[in-house]
Amino acid sequence: MTTGRMIELAFAILFFVASVWIYRSRRKANEGYGSQGAVLLLIVAAIMAIHALGGLDYHPSAAEAEYFKEHRG
Repeated sequence: MTTGRMIELAFAILFFVASVWIYRSRRKANEGYGSQGAVLLLIVAAIMAIHALGGLDYHPSAAEAEYFKEHRG
């Protein structure tokens, strides 16, 4: 894992913790739980973590790799 990916994963974890903290923070009794901002931050954290762990990297199939090898020029 590269340094950039480790930093990205650290920020994803930070965003996740921040989203939980925002969601669970004490509010007045009539306001209830939750926040749209917390949910959006959670989604961003999930996408960042997936990207940092390599889940969105491009991996060509065997046929694509063979095609690119033959048509490189």
